[in-house]
Amino acid sequence: VVAARQALSDSQLEITEENAHRVGVVIGSGIGGLQTLEEQTRRLLEQGPRRVSPFFIPMIIPDIASGYVSIFTGARGPNLAAVTACASAAHAIGEAFRLIQHGDAEVMIAGGAEAAITPLGVAGFNAAGALSTNNDHPEQASRPFDAKRDGFVMGEGAGVIILEELNHALARGAKIYGEIKGYGLSGDAYHITAPHPEGKGAQQAMAMAVQDAGWDLETVDYINAHGTSTLQNDLLETKAIKQLFGEKAKRLAVSSTKSMTGHLLGAAAGVEAIICLLAIRDGIIPPTINYEYPDPDCDLDYVPNQARRQPIQRVLSNSFGFGGHNATLALAKYEE
Repeated sequence: VVAARQALSDSQLEITEENAHRVGVVIGSGIGGLQTLEEQTRRLLEQGPRRVSPFFIPMIIPDIASGYVSIFTGARGPNLAAVTACASAAHAIGEAFRLIQHGDAEVMIAGGAEAAITPLGVAGFNAAGALSTNNDHPEQASRPFDAKRDGFVMGEGAGVIILEELNHALARGAKIYGEIKGYGLSGDAYHITAPHPEGKGAQQAMAMAVQDAGWDLETVDYINAHGTSTLQNDLLETKAIKQLFGEKAKRLAVSSTKSMTGHLLGAAAGVEAIICLLAIRDGIIPPTINYEYPDPDCDLDYVPNQARRQPIQRVLSNSFGFGGHNATLALAKYEE
């Protein structure tokens, strides 16, 4: 809700009785109210069923984030939620893009929110072998594409953007950070937690986004990688990029901002979409920090350790989730 209000304030869009039905919401959350689940389970076991909160169910279901944003902003257009693990916010933004394309709304409030840093959340990801165990140097634990990577570092928060039909935005003199030009999505059909060993789903999502945008592969300047700092994800994302882009892959800037933010799970793509749009606006490619030991199998330009000043026109933002959910957003500089 706070992120949505900030986005609306930045957009200077006023939701009124006249336009509320043309303003929609899609917020993604991969897990939902995990802290509430823990608290209410403890209350059930210690105090009995009569002490469980009547708000327990609405406080844990992932779609309630979209519901709350609608309630607090007054947006009465299309209202739905995306629940696709770590791809949730990317699917939320992509589906919001589609709703505007199809004429179902003129404005969409879209992004993701997640708060899963709880004892159960940390224990669960650790049991799955997903987390870094570099506890002696936690600030260096998130090291995507580095040879000594050993898992991700959990993050939490929210990232929300305002999507607006172009003519509607121009008519009101809106500040435009960039455009969403394409959206690709796919399924691995392979494993509940592991990515496809050949990166086929990731490659397909990127290819779909580029095709949807009407771009030539040679014109892509930067990829904001899913880049979780796990052994398999970083290797297979690299493989997917190389398979799709061929020789161009070596000339692409590819970085993982999760090296700095940690992995925000269902909210990651919301924050990363904002990062991409600011990178386009400012002409600065964010780095992959903690990159010290090159992995011979991860051999692309990961923008190591220092941001790079470079004009950026076209960007892909990748998000892949447990269950084999893959999504890619194609973002571009707005040209009048």
